[in-house]
Amino acid sequence: MGRGRGTVVGGAVAARVDPGVLRQLAAGRTAAFISATNGKSTTAMLLAAAVRTTLGPVAHNDGGSNMEAGLIVALDADRTAPYAILEVDELYLRPLSQAVKPQVIALMNVARDYLERGVRYKRLIRHWRETVAAIDWPCTIVANADDPLVVWSLRGPRGPRPPEVVWVSGGHRWAGDGMVCRDCMLALRVDPASSPPGEWWCDNCRQRRPESTWTLDQATVPATVRGPDGLAVQLDLGMPGDVNEVNALFALTTAVQLGVPAATGAAAFKGVIDVDGRYGRRILDGRAVRLLLSKNPASWQETVDVVAASDEPLIFDITARGDFNARDTSFVWEAPIERLAGRPVIATGVRANDIALRLEVAGLDVRAIPDPFDAIRAVPPGPVTVATNYPAFLELRDALAREAEPTSARTTTPTSAPTES
Repeated sequence: MGRGRGTVVGGAVAARVDPGVLRQLAAGRTAAFISATNGKSTTAMLLAAAVRTTLGPVAHNDGGSNMEAGLIVALDADRTAPYAILEVDELYLRPLSQAVKPQVIALMNVARDYLERGVRYKRLIRHWRETVAAIDWPCTIVANADDPLVVWSLRGPRGPRPPEVVWVSGGHRWAGDGMVCRDCMLALRVDPASSPPGEWWCDNCRQRRPESTWTLDQATVPATVRGPDGLAVQLDLGMPGDVNEVNALFALTTAVQLGVPAATGAAAFKGVIDVDGRYGRRILDGRAVRLLLSKNPASWQETVDVVAASDEPLIFDITARGDFNARDTSFVWEAPIERLAGRPVIATGVRANDIALRLEVAGLDVRAIPDPFDAIRAVPPGPVTVATNYPAFLELRDALAREAEPTSARTTTPTSAPTES
């Protein structure tokens, strides 16, 4: 019917026919939830690869549909898989966790997101508090110690069976939200020279960053995940950027809680080179196109970090028609695009002029070409990166799937494990 990819409709119909279908499909499985404002799709993909390689078949919503209907479709697709790795929309965490009762929940980060949906971090962390208070089954929470909002969500009342909390520190890369004590409403103090970096505390109530048992050491090349009892595993990822090392830290910590050996789980990560159209390349008229998705100020910062480390041609594709999650483009003014000053770029998409103005103000050498395919063909043959917002990503991803060809399969089977000490 041309209405989408079918990752939701079957689940929506099933839930209407039988409101208990999600609970029934999840029964008897070992499940893990990944929830966050940013990074949940990538982290869930890495985690699924680790579990699949080591423990057995996995049901996974790899198409990114992360509300009730999407989870139903994912679980129904393989009813015999003993494991379920599910990314979950942060605003639906409580009802979905009550239905599935996951053994592990990873809470990675909280930040401002789609203004049209009214997604505010205060609402999110209250919802997460309520989720934690309602847990009455054996559950472990893998939580970001660096994010004060995540920490606050776990400091609320506990239910009849409080979950175990495993604290993880990978760095709080986006400090634009949440650096205020939610109890005292005072600015938090931060010590960037701490180990791990980013120690924070409140001078009034003395709450501070929890001590982490899992950390990310990015001083090594490649980065090293350090865990309990001296465990150290080097990461060898198939995707670029420091942010994906942080995602891998959460994926590996969660995998270990499920019973995956750390070194074996990390070895599976290298085979993940594409996350629902992100990072992996498709060939279009001799151009190897890589798409990056940026949805909010925090993810735009990560996009800038990735493209700043590469000198390949760069295109910014922004679409905003006034439909779902598409009207607001103000977040591009919070992205640190000035770091790319002097670089030649192309602005494209329905809102090409909006992003072109932002790029020009930041000091980039900008050309505006409204059609994304014309923009891609305007650069020399070879690799090219296209940074997109959400609606532009969906349109270009699907168009490239029709017109271009992938450079390789989504995942490959690793041939060796990294060293573990």
